[in-house]
Amino acid sequence: MRTFDLSPLYRSTVGFDRLFSLLDSAAGNEAAQPYPPYNIERTGQNAYRVTLAVAGFGEGDLEIQSKENVLTVKGEKKEEKQEGEREVLYRGIAARAFERRFQLADHVEVTGASLENGLLHIDLVREIPEAMKPRKIVIGSNSQGKQIDAKAA
Repeated sequence: MRTFDLSPLYRSTVGFDRLFSLLDSAAGNEAAQPYPPYNIERTGQNAYRVTLAVAGFGEGDLEIQSKENVLTVKGEKKEEKQEGEREVLYRGIAARAFERRFQLADHVEVTGASLENGLLHIDLVREIPEAMKPRKIVIGSNSQGKQIDAKAA
């Protein structure tokens, strides 16, 4: 049994819809999308890099979009028409269209992308808002002491 039916859990939980959607997509999506191969690396404490092997694709053939915690990379090779007739006897370089999606954690933003030697590098950084960062509370002592006067009614 390679697949799990999570529908009974949908009926008995509230607020976990996104979690179950992630589990569903993780279970079924990876086997269906082996192309293009990719790496995910940590380059710093809050910095990451996604590298996709996109040999044969140019900058104009690739589209990167980040929306609602999903990073989407699309590639579509545009047909090149050259002067003169050319017949391809064997096509071993994959130039098929692809779409690869990555689920991003909260507060992860794309900072840049570069295409170098057939590898597409997408740099990400996790920036936690100041309001969500832990802050240190200094414990102060009141040497004078506060006195509360009670007035008789």
